[in-house]
Order: sequence, then structure tokens, then C-alpha cells
Amino acid sequence: MSTNGEVRSKRKKSPVRVLDRPSKIPKHDSYPDPAENDQLPEDGIHNMETDGEDHISLPPMAAMVNSAEWQDTIEKVVQNVVSIRFCQTCSFDTDAAISSEATGFVVDAEKGYILTNRHVVGAGPFWGFCIFDNHEEVDVYPVYRDPVHDFGILRFDPKAIKYMPLTELVLRPDLAKVGVEIRVVGNDAGEKLSILSGVISRLDRNAPEYGEGYSDFNTNYIQAAAAASGGSSGSPVVNIDGHAIALQAGGRSDGAATDYFLPLDRPLRALECIRRGEAVSRGTIQTQWVIKPFDECRRLGLSSKWESAIRKGFPKETGMLVAEVVLPEGPADKKLEEGDVLISVNGELLTRFVRLDDILDSHVDNKISLMVQRGGKDVEVELCVGDLHAITPDRFVTVAGGSFHNLSYQQARLYAIPVKGVFVCEAAGSFRFETSEAGWLIESVDQKKTPNLDAFIEVMSQIPDRARVVVTYKHVRDLHTLNTSIIHIDRHWTEKMRLAVRNDVTGLWDFTELAEPLPAAPPVRSKAEFARLDTFGQAAAADVIRSFVRISCTLPLKIDGFPRARKIGFGLVVDAEKGLVVVSRAVVPFDLCDLSLTIAESIIVEAKVVFLHPIANYAVIQYDPSLVDAPVTSATLARENIKQGARTIFLGFNQNLRPVVTPTTVTDVTTVAIPSNPSAPRYRAINLDAITVDTNLSGSCGSGVLIREDGTVEALWLNYLGERSSHNQKDVEYHLGLATPTLLPILSQIQSGDNPSLRILNVETNTVQMSQCRIMGVSESWIQKVAEANPSRHQLFMVRKIDCAPAGGHDSQSLQEGDIILTLNDQLITRVSELDVMYHHNYLDALIVRQGQEHRLRVPTLPTIDLETRRAVIFCGAVLQPPHHAVRQQISKLHSEVYVSLRTRGSPAYQYCLGPTNFITAVNDVPTPTLEEFVREANKVADNTYFRLRVVTFDNVPWVATMKK
Repeated sequence: MSTNGEVRSKRKKSPVRVLDRPSKIPKHDSYPDPAENDQLPEDGIHNMETDGEDHISLPPMAAMVNSAEWQDTIEKVVQNVVSIRFCQTCSFDTDAAISSEATGFVVDAEKGYILTNRHVVGAGPFWGFCIFDNHEEVDVYPVYRDPVHDFGILRFDPKAIKYMPLTELVLRPDLAKVGVEIRVVGNDAGEKLSILSGVISRLDRNAPEYGEGYSDFNTNYIQAAAAASGGSSGSPVVNIDGHAIALQAGGRSDGAATDYFLPLDRPLRALECIRRGEAVSRGTIQTQWVIKPFDECRRLGLSSKWESAIRKGFPKETGMLVAEVVLPEGPADKKLEEGDVLISVNGELLTRFVRLDDILDSHVDNKISLMVQRGGKDVEVELCVGDLHAITPDRFVTVAGGSFHNLSYQQARLYAIPVKGVFVCEAAGSFRFETSEAGWLIESVDQKKTPNLDAFIEVMSQIPDRARVVVTYKHVRDLHTLNTSIIHIDRHWTEKMRLAVRNDVTGLWDFTELAEPLPAAPPVRSKAEFARLDTFGQAAAADVIRSFVRISCTLPLKIDGFPRARKIGFGLVVDAEKGLVVVSRAVVPFDLCDLSLTIAESIIVEAKVVFLHPIANYAVIQYDPSLVDAPVTSATLARENIKQGARTIFLGFNQNLRPVVTPTTVTDVTTVAIPSNPSAPRYRAINLDAITVDTNLSGSCGSGVLIREDGTVEALWLNYLGERSSHNQKDVEYHLGLATPTLLPILSQIQSGDNPSLRILNVETNTVQMSQCRIMGVSESWIQKVAEANPSRHQLFMVRKIDCAPAGGHDSQSLQEGDIILTLNDQLITRVSELDVMYHHNYLDALIVRQGQEHRLRVPTLPTIDLETRRAVIFCGAVLQPPHHAVRQQISKLHSEVYVSLRTRGSPAYQYCLGPTNFITAVNDVPTPTLEEFVREANKVADNTYFRLRVVTFDNVPWVATMKK
């Protein structure tokens, strides 16, 4: 975490291993998500720590032969077991949004209650359904998730099950004993049904830790050898009589066949409360206890007198409860201490979590007395029991693209911090800080303290759209460091401020719209001076620095396969009077964005996109110069192309956004091909001459210029977005120079008030040398003409790739792959800049060499006005748009105009594997060749009903997806 130094583990080191939960099956498929560049793990997969907690386990009994009695039991049990398919639809508390699978089992057939894990039900919004053994499907809704323990209860409509009699499993926590033979019946490893055998080996294991996500605590766990895996979470652990004696909850992934089960005492109590229509009371003193054996307790100061009393009262016990974490500012703060050995509660000797929970749950808002031993001394304290539900978030607010709720007891316990503060559960939009890491606590916004969610809502409701405000925040791992950022409040792309409150009656979340956005304040003119650039004699660089502005581009929606939500770079002012700036398209990829320009490191103004070049990797943006009182100068652009070997001055901006200057030499000017991104097409420059220079600074600077000694700008230094590395999944950027003469015709049109409407050849070319040209049939006379026309580069251009055909197919006069271009409109083409003749002609008279023969063609050009994305639709968590230019460049056939550009985690699109780069061709067998027709047919689908999508992959493989809207 860059702002807070090295990432540390949680403050209170757990005495038990960090384990792998064989919990949910994350939905994996073969489709990459181009926008998921800043990813959180979909499930809690963590490295396991070793500390000798586990006893030696019995070997797994997968090979055990089931007796007739067991066979009869299993046949009855499987009718109660369901496979749960679900989405946790947004990040909340400890969990990221996810689409997954798990297991549950019916515990009340009459009322339709299913028991499963809390980490399945989740703390936040949930959507799901379950599938019974006979493959009947029914929707499920959460009615309870425990704040601490790993169990939750779902509700379904029993009347919806029509083809099998409903039965239920009886919960018998009293039958869980060491040596009992068990079966774990569930959705193991994504299979519909799997039955694993085992034997209970322990009843007194501490709750396993799962790293920094949700973890159970303040309960013992049952240990057995069963080796369950992903998807088995929520499986019933049954004995030979068919009683559920435990709940599958965790296990190891290091090859050891060890599973961990939650005792059913507390789930049974919660179920009985819900059956009676009562609230499930939960008490807390905000203290985590762990089981420690008597020898460790003695080292902590347990006296022989109390050890004798405990052993006499509980002859089968081998340990006692010891305080592990006492939360600051909680009921036990300054009364209990870590290492205290619990002797009694309300005068009753106590060694078990179940009895401690009983007492706490029945004394909410009342006082209890505890006796502990601390260093051999008896200490008696009186504590007020708090409401555990009150410190478990059941509401969140979304505003300016981010989501927030009060800090939970789960998070506070994990880091041993007070249960207070506003937690950023989705750090996005305006609240996407420098790192995408979760775990931020908002301290203040706009110089106003935000100690809780209500205060935060009040402050945010008073901030107008587009305001820039100061935010202070800390990370739950590091409360010592106060971070400060200035953020740009977005209430136009994400206009609504919405409060969501959990409704355990309906199982849904009730959304309420809060304050309407306040209109943006009118901009005001500001004054500034540029800082002097100490260039050690490079006066030209000192002058040209006044032509640079820093650009921040914020993208509210990731379209066109672009991988980031925010980019920062520098642009060159080419017309200070009109406020025109040229910038790389790797910084401003499309016009669905907010642009902020910082001038002279002092003035911030908004800007808009004026022009996007379809193939040359630059955009022209514009700000209002009347708002700027600073000596901004227009850069002087060279009209002649820079040559190889020329001396020049490199001025660039490094990774710290600081200017660096050095004299250098042009090493090469050559035609290059920026690699395409095969997994997710996105904009890239094609058919370009790139400039390279002899300085190491060029590789670390993504923005800059090459200038003469008189200050004339000979080339822009731009970053070019390339492919995503298969090794580290990072996006590759290339830093290259673009000669300024190619900009001049476009800039001249824009300065005169015209909007350039370019036309292009829908081809990608590469250079071929004369030796290759001879072999491919180019005549000697043309080879001689090439040498005369371009003495420094004896080359022609060959069509390497053509874009996919339009709806009517390729024109018979179109270029084909392998064609060598000799002339266009009677001009010999030996330089990339000479291809610019295509920009303003509907047709080009072309002379080409094809299969060794010369041909004359009247080649049509393609209008670029339709290549930029103008519309996108968000449907079931998928972002749909017409295929953008990069898609058309990389595909041979366009299957429809409905292209999946992105999908969000925890959405139906993710659940049903509708991945990016797919094309949707029909809804319920009605063809949808355009986005408008898709929207029309999708609107006919009723809410919460299944429909069919006909889909074609990028690799031309058709398939059918069934989805629930």
C-alpha cells in the first residue's frame, strides 16, 4: 500500500492457522474482463500459517464402503440438500462482490428455511436461488445472517416445489462426539452432489482464521477428516441416523484431508427464534476469546486452586477461555486485558463458548459480572452487554460512485480498533484513492468531521456537483497515518445519493433516494505564474514549459475495453487563445469522461473533448481560456519532419510528474506496429511512423516533446497503450515520438471552427523491403521509383490486416490482405504520412500488386464518425455497446452490433457467464442485430424471469445462455 508503507498483517496475530475456506465456487469462465485491472480476490484464498494447532487427523474415508444403513440414510438426506447459486451483488464489509455456488439444507420444510454459511448469505445485498435434488429451482431470500458465527438462514417458498415431498433435517448438536462416523453431503467442487466420509477427531478446536476477510470467532469448531473442497460450504454433516450434527464451514488446502465444522447450538437457537417470529438477540462485550490448554493457562497465571475447581467441575475439559482481543472503547475496555483467563460469569464457572453466548445473548443492555485471573490474581469486573446487531452494518449509502457504511465489529475485531468510523466498502468514483485497496476509513470531508454514516450523509448532501474538496482518511491497518487527498465530487454521472437498508422480512434491501445534487458552482477566473524551470542552459525548454498542462481524465464507465478508470498525463497547448490542447489517447481514450486541467501547477479548469483521431493516438481537448490568468503560450509546431540522427532536446514528464530535460539524438524514425490486445480489444494506434531517441529518460516519460534550440516543437512524446502482459497481467505502454507536421492539417480545421470528419482505409499495413517486393511481383521500374522518391527508406506498404466487412460485405474494389500499395491518387506511397491522402476522399484510385499482378482499383474509404462509441447500455451487470473500432480491426466477421464490453462482479452477467468480447445475436430467439432492437426485446422480459440469449464468442463459436433478469 503505497501511501501507508509496507502492508502489515493484522495487529492481533491469531493463535490459529490461516486456512482456506472451501467455501463458494467463484464463477470462472474463459472470458477475460478487460476492466478488471484492479482486482480483489473473488474468494478468500490465503497462505496457511502453521503453529501446531491441529491434532493428528485420521485418514479420509473416501474409500469406506457404505453399509445398507448408511445407504438408506444418505438417500433420505440428499432430498434435503440444495445447491445454492448466488450473487453478493456489491462489496460490503469484509466481502467483495462475487458470483458463486455453495450448499445448504432444509431445516424447516413447512416454512421453507434453509441453513447455510454466513459467508454464503453474506452481510450485504444477496440474490440467489437453490436447486433441489430433483432439479427443481426456487428463489431464496436471506432472513438471518449471524453477526459473528458462520451460519445464515435462507427462506424459500415451499409451494414452489411441486414434484417432490419436502422434508427437513433435524438439528442435533448434542450428537457430535469424538469418534462418530459422519458423511458430508453437498455440492463439492462444483458438482451437483458429492458425499464425503469422515470421523470426528476433535470438538474443541478454535475457529479457523481466513486471513483478512470474514472469519468466525468466539466459538469452538469440530475437526474431522473429510477433505471437502470448493462449493461444500453449508453442507450438512450427518450421522448414521440422518441427523445434522454440524455445519461444514472450512478446511485446509495444503493437501491435508482436514475439515472444520460449526457446532449447531447457536444455529438451532436462531432457527427456533425465527420460527416463533422473535428477533434473534445477540449480545457482546466486544472481546474475542480463544481456547487455551491448561498448561498455557498456567503460564498466564491460572492458580492451582482454580485449575482444580475447573477440572473437578468439568472433568472432560482440557482448556479454558482466554481473552485474545479487547476492543478499544468497547464495554470491556480498561476492565479486561489480553491474557485474562475467564473463571466465571455471574458466579457460574464457565469453560465453553456455548454457555458464554447463552449468557450474553440473554443479557443485552444489562450488566453481567465476570471473574478472571490475571497474573495469578482474581479480578472481578462488571460489564454492560451491548447489542451485537447494533455494531453490524445493515445499511449503506452510495454517493459520487463510492459506497460507505459504518465500520463493522468484524473489521474492528480483525484489527483491534474501536468499532466506529465510516468504512469505504467500495472505493470507486470520486473516492477511488491512489490505491484500489479496500479498508479505508473516512475521517473528514470538506473540512468537516464524519464520525459516523449519518454525519457523512449530511456532509455529502451539502457539497455541490464538480466541487473539489479535501478528504482525510486512514487505513484500518494503519491508524497512525492520516492520509489527505483532494477529490472531485461527481454528482452528474452518478447523480443519485441512495441509502440501502436491509429488510429481513422480504430478504431484500430497501433503497431510498436522499439529497438531490446541488448544481455546480460557476467557475471563476484565477491567476498564476509558471514555476521557473532550471534547465542548465536549455532556454528553449524553459519557454516551452508554459505550453504544458497536466490532464486528469476520469472515466465513469469503462467502455471500449479501456482498462483504467482514471488516467493522468500531460498535454501540449497548441492554441492558447482558443484553449486547444493535444494529448495522447492513452490518457483520453474516449469522450465519456471528466477532464480536469491543471495549469502552472495552480489553476484547475474543466475541459471537453473536441476531436479523437481514429488511428494516430492523439486527441484534441479544449478548456475555457477566459478562466485562466496565466502566461500560457501556444507551442510552435515544426512543419518539417525530424530526421534520423538529428540533434534535439528531450523534455518529458517522469513518473513523479516532474519535468526532465536532456539534449539527445534521434536514433530512428520508422514504421512500427503497436501490438493488439488479444484478450480484449481496445484502442491502439496503427499505420504510424514512430520516433525514438538516445536517452534513458524516454522510457520513463509518457508525455513530453522534442524541441529545437529555438523552442520549436518537432515531435510530441506520447504513451501508446499496447497489449496486456500474459506474465503479470499488466498493461504494456510504449513511449514514442510523433512528428508534429502530421497534426497541422487537423489543427487548422479545428482552429477555423470545423469539426474534422475524416475517412480512412479500413486496413492495417506493414512495410516491405525491396527484396521482398521483387519476390511478390513488384516491377524493377517501380523499385527504381521508390529509391528515387524516398532515398532514406526504400520501402512500400503491404496490407497486413483488413477490418471486418460491413453489413453488405467488402466492396469488390476493396483492398485485400497481401496487397502491396504502389500509388494512391497517382501519388507513390513510401511514407506513412503519405497515407493521409485518404482522410478527405470517399474513394481512392489505387495501383496495387496482388498475386504478382498490377491492378487498378477504386478503393472506398470508411467514415470515422461512426467508429467512436456514442451509446452504451448496462443490462444485468453487462455493459453492452456497438463494437468499437478495435473490435472491427481484430475480428473477421461482425456477428451483431450488440457487443459485451464489460461485466461487473456479483451480477447476473457474471453468474451466467456472459463474458466480455461476446456478441448477443438474439433474445428469446428474436434476432437483435442492433442495440436498439436488443433493448426493445429485453424490455419485454419480466423481472425475475428466465430468458434466452443467443451468443457468439469472439472466436465465432455460437452458444445459448439462459439468464434471469
